[in-house]
Amino acid sequence: MSAKHLIDSPTKADGAALWRIARDSQKLDLNTPYAYLLWCRDFADTSVVAKVDGQAVGFVIAYRRPVAPDAALVWQVAVDASQRGQGLAGALLDELFTRLVGQGVRYLETTVTPDNEASIRTFASFAKRWNATMERTELFASSDFPADGEWHEQEDLYRIGPLSVQ
Repeated sequence: MSAKHLIDSPTKADGAALWRIARDSQKLDLNTPYAYLLWCRDFADTSVVAKVDGQAVGFVIAYRRPVAPDAALVWQVAVDASQRGQGLAGALLDELFTRLVGQGVRYLETTVTPDNEASIRTFASFAKRWNATMERTELFASSDFPADGEWHEQEDLYRIGPLSVQ
């Protein structure tokens, strides 16, 4: 990753940029702009944003599950096309989980569709760097999603851990 990236917690001022990065990925499930504003406000402690010259170029949105406070679920990881191939997604995950492990988080969870090989590689690399195991189970079948005319591929749950600062 280039030294020009500043990684910090997001603020509501970052919400619109995060929505644009997710939209432009053309791979992520796009949430409403309102949702990104709320995530930047309400989940800033469990999320990170990378900036170059004050402009957001990548992010990880995560939250701690109330029923499993030792786990953080990564909702989305996205990197602007201009910044891909520099290891930014991994750096964002590492920074976030270095912070969260200090707060008692021991597991990273995320959902990934089986055809999203880039995300699977990103999380497998994270597990390797953190010397942790990665387990995969089906979380949501295609039939679990609403039949609103748009088919959704199954979502597999990846659970990585236990994590500890090395």
